[in-house]
Amino acid sequence: MPTKRVSLLGSQLDCLTMNETLKVVDEIIKKRVPTQHVVINASKINLMAKNEWLRTIVNSCPLINADGQSIVWAGRFLGIHVPERVAGIDLFSELVEKAAKEGLRLYYFGGEEEVVQKVIQLHQEAYPQLKIVGFRNGYFKEDESSKIAQDICDSQADILFVAFSSPKKEFWIHKYKEQMNIPFMMGVGGSFDVIAGKTQRAPKWMQKLGFEWFFRLIQEPRRMFSRYLKGNTLFLVKVLKEKVNRKEQNND
Repeated sequence: MPTKRVSLLGSQLDCLTMNETLKVVDEIIKKRVPTQHVVINASKINLMAKNEWLRTIVNSCPLINADGQSIVWAGRFLGIHVPERVAGIDLFSELVEKAAKEGLRLYYFGGEEEVVQKVIQLHQEAYPQLKIVGFRNGYFKEDESSKIAQDICDSQADILFVAFSSPKKEFWIHKYKEQMNIPFMMGVGGSFDVIAGKTQRAPKWMQKLGFEWFFRLIQEPRRMFSRYLKGNTLFLVKVLKEKVNRKEQNND
């Protein structure tokens, strides 16, 4: 399990590289203990500040990665060495490749029916040996949840990918993780939509500069205005306040 855990802006965080993260996932799968994985970004930090239950769930997870470049920068600004961004969609892709090489069994859950089918088609074309033991779209009634969780359990998957938005995916996985009994359960947000071509991801240069959020804002200005412009401002204020608090503590 991670040994580089720190506290950052109300969240726990494992300061790991992608390669280190993959090694931890390997250990988790070998242990066969149901484990929920989460990532944090500026938006998640803001949500956690308003929702105590989400904060409790996130901080209880054995593996927490820095999904957003904002987390990397905030950590470094506050004197915490966060080695690199481990974006959820990149970890998702790495795990699919790992599964194909090692014969791990995958289950895909979420998104529209045609989207999840397209993702599976693309992954199977890229990795003909990939073992996909089940999939389901993300449209269901709450009273169907237990049956879905049991179906996932019956699939005997090694890894579950859940493509819901936050905080729904964190809540749902936490509630049903023991029933599903899957070694590694990961929320992948809008990754299915990106891989299927429904939405576009920012170019690499924008990702490296930390402007992926701006690319999404341009694509969906009405939906993303509050999340990014207002949310990023709120996040920046939190970082500055934390800097002042840490400085005062050091001076005491």
